[in-house]
This record gives sequence, structure tokens and C-alpha cells, in this order.
Amino acid sequence: MTPPRILIIAGSDSGGGAGIQADIKTVTMFGGHAMTAITAITAQNTLAVEEVLPVPAAFVLKQIDVVVADLGVDAVKIGMIGSAETAEAVAARIGCLGVPIVFDPVMVATSGGVLADDATIAAFRRLMAVATLVTPNAPELEVLSGRQLATIEDMEDAALGLARDAGTAVLAKGGHIKGEIVADTLVADGQVTRFESPRIETTNTHGTGCTLASAIACGLGQGRSLANSVERGRNYTLAAIQAAPGFGGGHGPLAHALGTMPYETVHRLLS
Repeated sequence: MTPPRILIIAGSDSGGGAGIQADIKTVTMFGGHAMTAITAITAQNTLAVEEVLPVPAAFVLKQIDVVVADLGVDAVKIGMIGSAETAEAVAARIGCLGVPIVFDPVMVATSGGVLADDATIAAFRRLMAVATLVTPNAPELEVLSGRQLATIEDMEDAALGLARDAGTAVLAKGGHIKGEIVADTLVADGQVTRFESPRIETTNTHGTGCTLASAIACGLGQGRSLANSVERGRNYTLAAIQAAPGFGGGHGPLAHALGTMPYETVHRLLS
């Protein structure tokens, strides 16, 4: 099977746990070919985002154009967008690609660092208008919907409203909602599907949103259904959390390789 070509439009995480780095690892684990258009460079670790250097919008578009023209694309994943100007420019450029687009509306890093200002968040409307799926966590959904969310039912109602207003499917992620069960709600074509799993008590959650969105994009790029892509992405993300190595003094990265050594495994099979 030909690997799906996944274009990732997102920021770089110097700590390797989130952003472009997490996206590439995830797409690779799902058998895809990852291509990138980097929107920002960050100096960050598991404790904090120390500094952010946005990439000019024109250069983000240049990255998109050259890879699409030569390599083609089967799906797009958007993460940290960098600026309002970049959000507007990217929305205008990718809307005509005719492939699935997964938009993770990143606003704040797991460590608490702000990754999108008010103008950029306002411009998210343009990106949602061209997206196949938007994947906000509860705090992001509160901003996008203008509602306070305390329960899973609150989150579901807000997701229904956002899906209706934005004209796209929404996966509302419930990790921030208190409770022993984590529920993620998919709203697509007026249908509501809830995915539930026991809460994993851990601080190793840096990059979970990036990982899940990239996994879903890879599934869609392979021609899988939205629900199946979400389910596979959730299962992979949960496994990567459970296998986390415990690096850093704050919110640690996931184990995207699931604790395995793929090259050594393949090498033994071929020997």
C-alpha cells in the first residue's frame, strides 16, 4: 500500500514532545509520509514555552506550495498556526486542495505557554471553514463556543453548536473535564458518537492533542472513515501515554514508538 502523504502545518517544539516533532513521529508510526510547513519555532521544554519565533506567512505558504506541487498530498493536519496573518493565508491556500483537513486549534501549550493571541484565535474561523474536522480540548472549546464547560453534557452541547456554526465536524476532547472517565465527543453530520476510556493518572501528556490530530489525519489520508480514524487515533494516543518514558521535570512527552525498536525488529526479521 502506498503511504498516505500527510502535510503538517504546525510549530516546532524544541523539546520533541509536541508540534511538528510529535506529528512526524505519529504519521510515521501509522505508515504515512510526513511533510511539513513550519509556522513557528519555539524554545520550550516540559516546564515552559520560553520563546516563540513566528515564521512569516509568505514562507509558510512557500513550504506548502513546493511540497504539494512535487509530492502531492492526501490529508492535511494543522496545529499551532503562529499568527492571524498565517491563519488567513493558509485557509485561503489549502481550501482548494480537495483532501481531508484536520485542524487542532492550539491556543495554550500543556505547560501553560500561550501559543495563539486573540487576533489569531479570531482568525481560526477561516481555518474551521475549510476543515473536515476540528479537534478542540475543553478550554479551547470554551473559547470557540463562548460557553463555560463543566460536564461532558456541556461539552457535547457546545460541540454540536460549534459544528453547526462552523459547518464542520468537531471532536471535543474531554481530558480537562473532571471524572474517572475521559469522554471525547465526535459530532459529524448531525450524529454524536462518544468515545470513553478510563482516565490515566499521569503528567506525561505533552503533545497529546498534536498526536491525536495527526493520527486522525493519517487515517483519513488512508481512506478510512472519520469515526474509525478517531477510534484508532485515540487508541494509539492512550498507548503512547501509558508507555511514556517520564522525561523532564514537568509535563513529559509520550512514547510515540510505544517502547519498541522498529528498526531492530525489522532487522531481525530480515537476518
